[in-house]
Amino acid sequence: MDSKRLERALTAEFDPNADELRVVVRQACDLADSGKVARDRGHELTVEDIIENLNDAPKHSSLSQRWNWWLGALETAYGGYAEFRILPTLFGDI
Repeated sequence: MDSKRLERALTAEFDPNADELRVVVRQACDLADSGKVARDRGHELTVEDIIENLNDAPKHSSLSQRWNWWLGALETAYGGYAEFRILPTLFGDI
């Protein structure tokens, strides 16, 4: 996973705040590095996959809400994705 390319694509598509962007990119890279998506879905995780799936989330969701929405779908379909979700902070969603 090219983190810089993902960062640019997420910024262009969703205009997130810097904290949210940093956390989603980190989680996406960790997910890609785990190889879980490749095992479950038969192909490596790509920037395009992430953008496409995050665009399926409810329209007025923040980037972290979109990420968690997609990870919830992956958890339901395959199991084992909960560790890649973004937990809310004391200050609310990131």
